[in-house]
Amino acid sequence: MAQIMDPHGARILLVEDDDELAGLISDYLTENGLQVSVIADGAEVERGFEACRPDLVILDQMLPNKDGLQLCREIRGVFKGPIVFLTARSGWVDEVVGLEIGADDYLSKPIEPRLLLARVRSLLRRSDGLRPSATEARQGRSPVAATRRLVLDPRNRRATLGGRSLDLTDAEFDMLAYLHDHAGEQLTRVRLALDVCGQKHYDALDRTIDVRIARLRSKLGEDPKNPKWIRSIRGIGYLFMLQDAEER
Repeated sequence: MAQIMDPHGARILLVEDDDELAGLISDYLTENGLQVSVIADGAEVERGFEACRPDLVILDQMLPNKDGLQLCREIRGVFKGPIVFLTARSGWVDEVVGLEIGADDYLSKPIEPRLLLARVRSLLRRSDGLRPSATEARQGRSPVAATRRLVLDPRNRRATLGGRSLDLTDAEFDMLAYLHDHAGEQLTRVRLALDVCGQKHYDALDRTIDVRIARLRSKLGEDPKNPKWIRSIRGIGYLFMLQDAEER
């Protein structure tokens, strides 16, 4: 069982080559109870990662010697905690690429330190299971919500399908838990962006939600032409088919 950790005091690895910005972020997060280690060179991240053993990683996308996208791919293979991109590059295309390779959040520079702190704390709480699911809050259920084949454990942030553990990122678990809680409801991309991703404004051309759904479907072993768990509703969004999935 994962040990529940107070997000105030968590270890943060900040990978940023702008010394002034790195200092500003590091000082602010430290003043608010987090332990921050700073790496400025992409080639030094592996060494810093082993020394810091972070609970959360903040990655600049453009780094000397090894860029953030490459680092994210490498880190995600061995690290299950949250990864946040902090970059001067803008546009949903870059965000989609970041999410596709395993990032949990994507923030653009310049960043308000209070916003960054809030997002970091939110991801740490989700990662350590401090926040109960919406289903638990509404219905007072046991931490384990089960279907015939799919089992979600919100407290420990684990999911199994047919007895097989699903290797989900925090963002993917959040999406699956939300869909499960709202099984049978037609969920718009706008609603998913607001409730799951915390986006205040949704761009109709933004593919972030679609990418997260595609990644989740892949890990559920869905047939793209005939998905039984997450169905696409044309012109609306998605529908989680709990009963259909149980009966097949």
